Amino acid sequence: MARGADAKSETVAGEGREAAAGAKMPFGARLAYGSGAISTAVKNAAFAYLLLYYNQVVGIPAAIVSTAIAATLIIDALVDPLIGRWSDMTRSRIGRRHPFILGSAIPTAIFFILLWFPPAGLTDVQTGIWIFAVASLTRVAVSAYDIPSTAMVPELTRDYAERTKLFSLRFWFGYAGTFAFVALSLSLFFVKTSEHPVGQLNPDGYVKFAFAGGFAMMLAILACGLGTLGQVARMRQADAPEPVRLGMMGHVREIGTAFRHRSFLAIFAFGVLKFTAIGMASAMAIYFNTYIFDLSAKQVALLALEAVTAATLAAPLAPVFSRRLGKKRTAMWMAILGILINNLPLALVYFGLFFPIGHPMVVPTLLVFGTIGGGFIAISLINTSSMLADVVEDYAVKSGKHLSGVFFSASSFMQQCSAALGVFVAGLVLTWSAFPEKANPANVTRAMELSLLVHYVPTIVSLWLAGCLFLLFYDIDQDRHRANIEKLRALEAEENARRLQDAGVTSPTF
Repeated sequence: MARGADAKSETVAGEGREAAAGAKMPFGARLAYGSGAISTAVKNAAFAYLLLYYNQVVGIPAAIVSTAIAATLIIDALVDPLIGRWSDMTRSRIGRRHPFILGSAIPTAIFFILLWFPPAGLTDVQTGIWIFAVASLTRVAVSAYDIPSTAMVPELTRDYAERTKLFSLRFWFGYAGTFAFVALSLSLFFVKTSEHPVGQLNPDGYVKFAFAGGFAMMLAILACGLGTLGQVARMRQADAPEPVRLGMMGHVREIGTAFRHRSFLAIFAFGVLKFTAIGMASAMAIYFNTYIFDLSAKQVALLALEAVTAATLAAPLAPVFSRRLGKKRTAMWMAILGILINNLPLALVYFGLFFPIGHPMVVPTLLVFGTIGGGFIAISLINTSSMLADVVEDYAVKSGKHLSGVFFSASSFMQQCSAALGVFVAGLVLTWSAFPEKANPANVTRAMELSLLVHYVPTIVSLWLAGCLFLLFYDIDQDRHRANIEKLRALEAEENARRLQDAGVTSPTF
């Protein structure tokens, strides 16, 4: 009798979650979920400064710094899928995602802060090892938040368009967080002095930078976790434990099966290349602003506004383009347009057609190009995130397993590429162009500028174009997604009926 009651209770709970998943999230929960993106945004923005800090402030060769950061991808490749799988299987009073989200807040802050305080007396190679170790711990802590939080989206809503809107909000907060953190740092922390006339090269500023970033990340994670805690009841929970427990290799094989999904591989390949390009652009932007456009810290802070303006442009437009063009075509064409527009000022500098240094139109022009190009790129990113959510159901129809955490571990891995492969490629560009360490902006020659540009622009454009080609293999459209949802609903109804029958529970008669 107790078994039948439990089965009936579980069935009713499942039906309640199904109905709730079709309803819209409360406004406060949406804001809380979106604000959590500030944590990842701060990490990505700060990691873009790692190369500048260790190369130009501490004086470590760019090749060592970029290699150390890139090597952390090995840890991500091993750990991220396991975090996703673990969160998929977790059963607790606060669901399967929130224990990871809430538990990651403090470790993230601690490891992030430590990253900016290398022990004194280390050699260049030892410093590289320190960067690798602490950056790896930081990224694992961030993954413990980011993977479960993004994996919640397919569980919060099954609506094709609603997912794009939810990711639009998340991306807006991410871009806004990037602007707020970078602008605050450049305006208040990186203050120029007689000894350090270029504020972003002032080592004292990085102390406040580290602590502000760590606390901002912790608060954003807690806001997301606590603000969405009330949504646990409406989310799909972990499936009942398998009758036969899988060993470690069994979990690895299941993860490997999920990673062979065609549309997922298309998004994954595009994501690795696009986030490598984004990380490269972020790491190199401070070099261009400091050494080519000769901007002050406050001018660079003003340019950071493009993150907010781009996100504000993209958030309402991403669902519109998605409905009219489809998610795949929107992701491809917006990415191509965005990267071409973003790099047009650098091409003009190369050919001597841009405004001269100090001209009052330099900053406004860069802001306009950054807003338009960044807006197109943000639309592309929003749509690919929504596409990944659609992969979850497509795989569930084929396999009967809901592995949202496993698939979104790939999303976390892709974003980590921006702080690893992106910085690595930026280090290669600096090495290929023979750009010196601890360079004085006044001593940077035109030949150095041209060498930097001729190595950078073709590299970043090639990364984006190659990534877009992989999206041609993505084959889930809106009709297929709706068919998947209907199939899953039918399968879940059959499963609920079977459980009731096996438990000896019959439907009440009146």
